[in-house]
Amino acid sequence: MASEAGWLRGSAALAALTFDVDAESAILAMGRRYAAHAMVMSHQAYGPRVGVPRLMDLLDDFGLAATFFVPGLVAERYPGLVDGILARGHEIGHHSYSHRKPTTLTSDEERRDFERALDVLRGLGAEPKGHRTALWAASWRSQALVAEHDLLYDSSLMDDDRPYRLATESGSVMELPPHWSLDDWEQYGYLEEPHIGTRIEPPDHVFSLWRAELDAMRRYGSLFMLTNHPFLSGRPSRVENLRRLIEHILSCGDVEILTCAEIADRAAADASLPTRTHAPGDYDPDTYPEL
Repeated sequence: MASEAGWLRGSAALAALTFDVDAESAILAMGRRYAAHAMVMSHQAYGPRVGVPRLMDLLDDFGLAATFFVPGLVAERYPGLVDGILARGHEIGHHSYSHRKPTTLTSDEERRDFERALDVLRGLGAEPKGHRTALWAASWRSQALVAEHDLLYDSSLMDDDRPYRLATESGSVMELPPHWSLDDWEQYGYLEEPHIGTRIEPPDHVFSLWRAELDAMRRYGSLFMLTNHPFLSGRPSRVENLRRLIEHILSCGDVEILTCAEIADRAAADASLPTRTHAPGDYDPDTYPEL
């Protein structure tokens, strides 16, 4: 029996339904030349134009709130997107400005991108409490930047399947770990160019994968951090697959579905969670030479 104290508060597991509204930014980060490719850009525009409203309608059917991580560029490009998400009772998370990987940026570039996104979101009425790096490609600086700007949590690192405190030089943040196995990009993502996937999995396969992970996480007291992209999971059969998954989660009777901010608040109040520090390893260059 799970304890009534702590971040789980009696649940066997907690679930977060998160949506990365990357739209065109995810492709432009791979090369500005794709701006001239009408099919590719329209493929990405499906997310904010069709996927987001459809997914919010689904969430309304269950009375659930979710977390939408929105890049600053996308918030600017689609007027009303942020306001519409907030008006439906959902959380807006920080997801960079340009969707470029922090591991490809200098320290100054990463800071400018981070702060530009924060200014855009705040200017549109959102007050992000959490952050997710583009493609989860955090640098060793990223979480300190999150703490420096007084955000409560990050959701980019994969060294656990439960929340923990991450101590940085700028203060601590709550880490809410994701994982690739709970991401729809690996299941549904496909474009001929740029190459973002090799096959499109049937929804039944994806449901089986995610259900198995959830059911196992109930045994281990884990955080089920589902990551979907509206340009992928906003497609009709995939929305219905998500409906089926939500129905399964709710039928378990021992799993709560919360926003990332709600989970981070619970985790921050749980003194029993571990505190960790992260730093790059000092590896022998003769054993591991630069390639």
